[in-house]
Amino acid sequence: MAQVARRPIALVTAAVLFLEAPGIVALNAVMARFVEVQSMSLDGLDPDHMVTGTWVLGIVSGLLLALCATVALLAGVQDRRPGRAGRALLVGCAVVHGVLGAVTVGLIGWGAFAFMTVVLGLIVLTLVAYGKGTDALEEAPAPA
Repeated sequence: MAQVARRPIALVTAAVLFLEAPGIVALNAVMARFVEVQSMSLDGLDPDHMVTGTWVLGIVSGLLLALCATVALLAGVQDRRPGRAGRALLVGCAVVHGVLGAVTVGLIGWGAFAFMTVVLGLIVLTLVAYGKGTDALEEAPAPA
């Protein structure tokens, strides 16, 4: 992949993930409100625990998305591939987006599936653009 395209891909990926992070927190806030107002419980669980669990899931998911966005942002700004932990984090984020994309088709619709697929594609494209050996190509002398 051309060196020129790597930076914009990583920066767009970071921007999308940074925008998605508060969105997932807001979505979980709405779900927590529904659970609270309707006093929902699952197999006799206390509704207050359900509300707390929904809030915790939303906040942790938002923080993890922000962390993934930071990894992509650092890769784009430094124009270097992420370290082993950063790549593992991005791979995990891609897997989650793939699974959630498959689930959203039935629950929400094709628009949500398309969004999740675009984000999945951006994450995978970032990982491929900064694949193994890209740093060595940068350090190699230009052919004469």
